[in-house]
Amino acid sequence: MTGVRVAGVGLTQFGRQPERTGRDLFAEAALAAREDAGVPGDEIEEINYGNFMGSLAERQGHQAPLMAEMVGVNCPATRYEEACASAGVAVREAVRTVRSGEADVVLAGGCERMTNLSTAAVTEGLATAADDLYEIRAGITFPSAYALMARAYFDRFGGSREDLAHVAVKNHDNALPNEYAQFHREITVEEALDAPMVADPLGLLDACPVTDGASAVVFVSEEYAEANDLDAPVSVTGSGQGGDNLALQSREHLAVTPATERAASEAYAEAGREPADVDLVEVHDCFTIAEVMAIEGLGFYETGEGIGAARRGETTATGDRPVNLSGGLKAKGHPVGATGGSQIAEMTRLLRGDHPNSDHVSDATVGVTHNAGGTVASAVVHVLEVDR
Repeated sequence: MTGVRVAGVGLTQFGRQPERTGRDLFAEAALAAREDAGVPGDEIEEINYGNFMGSLAERQGHQAPLMAEMVGVNCPATRYEEACASAGVAVREAVRTVRSGEADVVLAGGCERMTNLSTAAVTEGLATAADDLYEIRAGITFPSAYALMARAYFDRFGGSREDLAHVAVKNHDNALPNEYAQFHREITVEEALDAPMVADPLGLLDACPVTDGASAVVFVSEEYAEANDLDAPVSVTGSGQGGDNLALQSREHLAVTPATERAASEAYAEAGREPADVDLVEVHDCFTIAEVMAIEGLGFYETGEGIGAARRGETTATGDRPVNLSGGLKAKGHPVGATGGSQIAEMTRLLRGDHPNSDHVSDATVGVTHNAGGTVASAVVHVLEVDR
């Protein structure tokens, strides 16, 4: 098997862009990734495209060949749908394809256009990632689902809304210099605690926003990178995917995420790494409690001990292991089908040294990305390493 290099990455601005189409957004990100990689379009052998709500938000199915057309590439193109982990799965399959030797160049990423819909319509669309029979028909939404998970966590392990507020403050601080982020404003713990309640104990500033945006990554084999003299110092050395029961009622406990644990275990084993080796992390913080459960599931904290990490300063930009230096979903934004690719792009920029927050991790060599679907019924974890 060959090694897998990240040859180039591309992102659009994340935020409210209702006037733009999904095809326009993805084309911008994909063409930027091609330019960053220095790879001709006719050498891209496959496109893996992540998208969740396109059939609802734009009444457009069969999107993958459309996206290939918009990028000016004529090759096999496949759409991957795994709720909020759609692009993470698209990336994972690209990595597996290149590693197996079936292709030397694969473009993977994703897109979501959401703000052209009303908030109620977006909420209804996102809820389809839950169990229709046992959750959606009972009125569950994702804010309420994660509120249940937060309550279960507090009941079992302790913690407070103030602990969660520190997560939000940290991620807003990290987003300030990120040119692609949706939010460029500081918030305080007090503001987070005083924000309107969405689903107790989660307030408005515990939740990620509704976002439009796209991401793209060009993956190449080590042999291709060497033969074409590409500047591609970042490698994907580990990839893992895990699953769990879809409905919360079917799980043993709501405060842990076995899908994350399974995905992380596989990714670490493949990379020959363990949690102690990791310098920085991008996790799926669709809600503040999700970041807490993610850093525990990834093995950085024992279960029940991650709740105070942001408050103690351990996961801040200047902490021992920074989490979500991009701003995370919370402040950078969460265009659902693009997020997994965005995490890879941001981690690549951080490790290469061309991210505005790279100065905080100038000696870092190992990073981990974590992308989750729904209430973490799906999880995808990647280990990235840079040549120093």
